[in-house]
Amino acid sequence: MDDSHARKFQKELNAGLVSLVLLSVLAASPADLYGYEIAKRLQKANDGDPLFKEGTIYPVLRALSAAGLLDSHVVPSVAGPPRRYYRITDTGRATLADWLGAWRNTRDFVNRCTETGSP
Repeated sequence: MDDSHARKFQKELNAGLVSLVLLSVLAASPADLYGYEIAKRLQKANDGDPLFKEGTIYPVLRALSAAGLLDSHVVPSVAGPPRRYYRITDTGRATLADWLGAWRNTRDFVNRCTETGSP
């Protein structure tokens, strides 16, 4: 597979996972987080190499917030523009639990298919 196919596959895979990962990061955090902070945590979780581009995180955070899965509030910043902080809602936690179940089932199925050649 050439590099363009690999990049396309990774992009499609990431598009389906970014919401799950963002909810997971926010569920694990005791404090509200802003976008850049979340991006840095994701980068650190991948040994310093960001799997998601920072620019893809913000529209997903807004969509999750619009769906009622996150609450957000804006806080003025002394060192730049105001920051929007996010917190997972109870509905977001319930959705995350459902999505994690779906992810585990999908992951296990893919592992069975790729490791043995049959589901």
